[in-house]
Amino acid sequence: MPRRSPLTRAAALAALVVAPLAACAPTIGATPAEDAADPACAPVMLALPDTLAGDLPQRDTNAQATTAWGDPGAAVTLRCGITPPGPSPDCQRVESPAGAVDWIVVAGDDGTWRFTTYGREPAVEVLVPPSVTADHSTSFVGDLAQAVSNVPATAHCS
Repeated sequence: MPRRSPLTRAAALAALVVAPLAACAPTIGATPAEDAADPACAPVMLALPDTLAGDLPQRDTNAQATTAWGDPGAAVTLRCGITPPGPSPDCQRVESPAGAVDWIVVAGDDGTWRFTTYGREPAVEVLVPPSVTADHSTSFVGDLAQAVSNVPATAHCS
């Protein structure tokens, strides 16, 4: 029997440890947007950050053109392919080092914040539950600018 090098044994051991741990990451349930199959969503999804707000890891979801950050039941969720909203007095420009994005920002009665891109087709929606805003500012939506800017802006907040 051939003798294995210490490096080969270490790589085999690492594979045995990492594979079961990867299976432990929870998949978060999500509902796809109406136009989730829009090809313009692909570059958005590929450019999203692995972590939001410094400590919310990206999680797998079970629907096309969606992702989430955080823990099941308490995660920030993103959907691409939302029907673009019309003009709104709730439109706000969020500036970040990656650029500016116009969002329609609405706080729900249950404390959930809904951010929907304005002037981009397809639109992107981000839901931030109260369990996240209890410990985090919603300013992390600025961290999504690079990704959502893959859909060109055709209108801006007035």
